[in-house]
Amino acid sequence: MNSCLSIVIPAYNEAAILPITLDCLRAFLMRQSFAAEVIIVDDGSTDDTAVLAGQWQRAFESLRLVRNSANLGKGASIRRGILASRGEWVFVTDADLPGRPEDILRLLEALRDGAAVAIASRRPAPMSSAPSRSRFLASVVYRTLVRAILKLPLRDTQCGFKAFVREPLLPVGLRLGGFSFDVEFLFAAWKRALPIQEVEFDVVERRATRHAILLQSPRMLMDLLRIRFAAARPWRHASVEIANRGPSPKHSEDHSLPQDSDLPRRQLDFKLEADREGPLPNRES
Repeated sequence: MNSCLSIVIPAYNEAAILPITLDCLRAFLMRQSFAAEVIIVDDGSTDDTAVLAGQWQRAFESLRLVRNSANLGKGASIRRGILASRGEWVFVTDADLPGRPEDILRLLEALRDGAAVAIASRRPAPMSSAPSRSRFLASVVYRTLVRAILKLPLRDTQCGFKAFVREPLLPVGLRLGGFSFDVEFLFAAWKRALPIQEVEFDVVERRATRHAILLQSPRMLMDLLRIRFAAARPWRHASVEIANRGPSPKHSEDHSLPQDSDLPRRQLDFKLEADREGPLPNRES
């Protein structure tokens, strides 16, 4: 059976956090009535990430493992996972699952209401509540640069909690392999006038931040410039809805890219069946 939802997780040396994430996702998916798959893309890890994922496959039937022969970067891993996916809807998350599994349903509801892309947007918080002052300032500067250079009217492009409808926006034309993949992906969707919706949510801190954003800042700035100057066509503004969602216009089929598999159109049941025991049967249509 083809999956309705594909969950893509890029992973580089994530053996310590993956069991927590996979346990959360398995429990969550067992309560849903739609078919789903989870794809871990091991980005040339030097720890036991691949071994651990292989062990989990025995008890997690919908789990798939894709391995890069070398460390290609977060963006390249996400792109490979998406292209390997079979779902009509794709959800991409960081390996530490920065939100509650139930928040996935909120993103899927936005897609059902007409958005082509739905992204989690972290609620504004003062610097005093941030885990790191330098990271807070770097994030503010980066968001300012995104708006100044790309004119992208989104508040939070970097949160690793995104979902989209697979058919109109396969990332075949995207080139950046590192941490700038998120903004390149969103910029591509925005340029094609696909509706993007931000959904506010509360971050779940499952571990301390590992990536030094200040060290990545020069490269990320150069990536923004590459994205801007690679845009050959006139800019086209897509409608962006933030927080308070409403029905969005359906995306035009003129902007769709070909799929690598023919999937039946299905209507997902987004209601969380928390009060039922055991896995629910997969819905057929």
